[in-house]
Amino acid sequence: MTAIEILEPGPLCTIQDRGRVGYSSIGVGRSGAADIRAHDAANRLVGNAVDAATLEVTMGGFRARVHGHASIAVTGAEGPITVNGTPDALYTTLDLADGDELAVGTPTFGLRTYIAIRGGFDVEPVLGSRSTDTMSGLGPSPLESGDVVAVGCDVSGWPAIDFAPPPERAKAVASVILGPRADWFTELAVNLLYQQHWSVTSDSNRVGIRLDGGRPLERASAGELPSEGMVPGALQVPPDGKPVLFLADHPVTGGYPVIGVVASEDLPVLGQLRPGDSLRFRPRPWAPAAPVRG
Repeated sequence: MTAIEILEPGPLCTIQDRGRVGYSSIGVGRSGAADIRAHDAANRLVGNAVDAATLEVTMGGFRARVHGHASIAVTGAEGPITVNGTPDALYTTLDLADGDELAVGTPTFGLRTYIAIRGGFDVEPVLGSRSTDTMSGLGPSPLESGDVVAVGCDVSGWPAIDFAPPPERAKAVASVILGPRADWFTELAVNLLYQQHWSVTSDSNRVGIRLDGGRPLERASAGELPSEGMVPGALQVPPDGKPVLFLADHPVTGGYPVIGVVASEDLPVLGQLRPGDSLRFRPRPWAPAAPVRG
């Protein structure tokens, strides 16, 4: 049986897939990989099904030993990786023999690294997903030294290439659709949302990113809201006026007004932000879906 033994998990190592969908009505969030593009790219490089489980390594410091032969791929945050102490490449297919050791160092850019293995990681699904939800506690526990994770059979056809170009390094700029509670804020607050550079604070994790822009976003209304549904990318503003950008393990409801929602295609970039990184927002008009004809 092929398996991977965790020697050092780093600050946080969890098992993730594309998340558990369809349970918000009973208070269960989606969870899943914070950078879904890196997760998917790793799976493609080893010929896995799109929903195969990967390892999400936060801030490096990871070492593991392979038991049996394995084909793996490492994607996501830029940083050093080695096999048996020899440097190797991100975004390529690597063949490891029994006893080989893989190490992921501290990223030089980005935060989260994804490790896929041919067949996916075989842990018991919870509500249809193998994802670790750090907020609710659903799914497998974060991995620790000494854990051995078996390899499954979530395979697909091998890709035509064994290398994928990594995404270009770019400044974090996210498109925001205003609402549903933008009218709870002053016009100045809406302008500041777009004009200020926002800094990622150290009080950030898979649940959400706390932002500080220097000037708080002031409300035009001092009322209270009942709990409302939340989605990934929601920009909720607590009383201190400093927005919280919800990520993969966000709560499904919240009581503070949401000034806007980040477009879903920008969330993978935001999932790689680390404390001290800078973020800008830009407006994106909302447009209804085109009607289906015929």
